[in-house]
Amino acid sequence: MPDTPTLGPQDRAAVLDHQRILKMARSAHAFVRGNTLKFYEWLDGLPRGTLPEGPPVWICGDCHLGNLGPLADAEGRVDIQIRDLDQTVIGNPTHDLVRLGLSLASAARGSDLPGVVTARMLEEMVRGYAQGLGGRGADETPPEPEVVRTVRRRALGRHWKHLARERLKDVEPRIPLGRKFWALDAAEREALRDLFEEEAVRRLVLSPDGRDAAGGLRLVDAAYWMKGCSSLGFLRYAALVRVEEEHGKEQGKDLGKDHVRGRLALIDLKEAVAPAAPPAPGVRMPEDAADRVVAGARALSPNLGERMLAVTLLGKPAVMRELAPQDLKLDIDQFSREEAVRAAHYLAYVVGQAHGRQMDEAVRAAWRDEVTRGWDGEAPSWLWSSVVELAGRHEVGYLQHCRRYAERRAA
Repeated sequence: MPDTPTLGPQDRAAVLDHQRILKMARSAHAFVRGNTLKFYEWLDGLPRGTLPEGPPVWICGDCHLGNLGPLADAEGRVDIQIRDLDQTVIGNPTHDLVRLGLSLASAARGSDLPGVVTARMLEEMVRGYAQGLGGRGADETPPEPEVVRTVRRRALGRHWKHLARERLKDVEPRIPLGRKFWALDAAEREALRDLFEEEAVRRLVLSPDGRDAAGGLRLVDAAYWMKGCSSLGFLRYAALVRVEEEHGKEQGKDLGKDHVRGRLALIDLKEAVAPAAPPAPGVRMPEDAADRVVAGARALSPNLGERMLAVTLLGKPAVMRELAPQDLKLDIDQFSREEAVRAAHYLAYVVGQAHGRQMDEAVRAAWRDEVTRGWDGEAPSWLWSSVVELAGRHEVGYLQHCRRYAERRAA
């Protein structure tokens, strides 16, 4: 695709649609990651009663490998948590387990691992998830697999310069237009300027830990961000802001504007849309899509949730957060046999913690018993059968998608 920095909002749709189709055609695993809507359509087609009905809690709704990874909290501490909550709803926690199981099975297939490894991965998922919920062995954190340990080490050693070089390709205060970042029109730029003058936005960026939000905030640059897969076609912006803090006044002096120090912050703004994940019957959630995403994030991923804010941008609900250098995703191209099994246990443990922290002890115990009911060391039949069924449907869907992509290119 040629550089497209000058596309206006009306001209972006065709390019974004092409990019989404291309990304999903790259591999079966990429098709699984980018096709949440189809996942729930096919899941709904499973025979009624196939999946256990867990206690209604906030779930990720799109719990695949790429949506877990290290996240920094407002103090800079790093934990492995769920990192994307666009699809979050109060729903059946089983849906997160099946989505993660499908993602792991797809990654194993992409790594050319035999089916027996997939069976072992699903077995370890149950062990890890039950451990994350609490109970026997819950005080022991499972050992991190190498793929997690490696990305955590990278996260802990990262600073602003790493984020700038990675996202902005430079440490200078500007966003380089090109393949990923596109120019804004006048209405978009004005809307972003107005947004960063709002008090709630100023407080979030200046003081994510809730302390005194002294200082100023200035929008330095902004661009449309061609990023992700499921978010293509919706509002997505990167904003570079300077957090300014006057100093010198502690000696009773006003040193003027030339004596302002501060830092740069990169802000991600993403339109919030209706979820594909079905909510549990009768539950009440925020009606505003952005409020729903933030509420789900605070329940499931505290490190991320405390750095997010629901806003309105160009008349649409959106979620903003400051990107931290430590925020990384698990980008797994190849699994070894043992590494795949260890990763399944550990990542399911992380999901179990996210679900379990929303339940009291009695509910956690009952749900843990339900998940492991009749378990003899093998994956429960409901998990195995649903993942196998969905893997088959996704494989067919992926090949059909690739055929349509090939026909489109030929035309």
